[in-house]
Amino acid sequence: MMAQTPQNYPANYASHPRFRALVVWSPHAEEAHIQFSKDALHFFRKLTYGEGFLMDTTTSLRPYVDSLQNYHIIVMLNAQPQDKKEREAFQSYMEKGGGWMGFHAAAYNDQNTHWPWFNQFLGCGSFYCNNWPPQSALVECDTTHTVTRSLPASFVVPESEFYQWNPSPRTNKDVRVLLSISPKMYPFGIKDIVQWGDFPIVWTHTRYRMIYLNMGHGDSGFTDATQNLLFVNAFRWVVSQHPQGNPFEAKK
Repeated sequence: MMAQTPQNYPANYASHPRFRALVVWSPHAEEAHIQFSKDALHFFRKLTYGEGFLMDTTTSLRPYVDSLQNYHIIVMLNAQPQDKKEREAFQSYMEKGGGWMGFHAAAYNDQNTHWPWFNQFLGCGSFYCNNWPPQSALVECDTTHTVTRSLPASFVVPESEFYQWNPSPRTNKDVRVLLSISPKMYPFGIKDIVQWGDFPIVWTHTRYRMIYLNMGHGDSGFTDATQNLLFVNAFRWVVSQHPQGNPFEAKK
């Protein structure tokens, strides 16, 4: 066994917080989305133990429109920018190298959203259909990406309502799909049944520093260790791609 010396010591301890994160949620959303958000706030707050990073939480992006650049990542749990000023600030932040991690309803959009840039940013079309009620699903995983390389090639995710999009993000050459609901699930649903179709649920648009995860409905989102690992991997990966350098790397 190799001796532990300063040159090959395996741990990289931090003497100060490594980065800042802004977590956005709405207390006025659908009840199941509020429940997920409250559980998510607890989950992410536990990741700050020891001040590995500093986390601010808000129920409105408006107070932060002039300071988004101070954050390595914005995590949107169940909400998205609403008014013109918020949308312009978020678009500018992302186009200048900002980081985004979005869950479930944070990406929901339809003919009433009236924000074409948001679809371009997500790399897909609008909401198309969904299963109902929430249920667990077998998913298939691209294990060659940093976010998913520690995950199994297929596993069962906790119950949720899953959105299908049209066009699918997989048709976009700049999108990399990381997780999809397995075709073995069809027909998928009990009341509202999805019969067929391409069904990505986690992806990144490679022109931006972002990842979207379609989980986020109800109180089961953080009950599974594999899915929790996916969430941490995704969060860490977005932060690590910061234009000014990876805050997780040891300083020389």
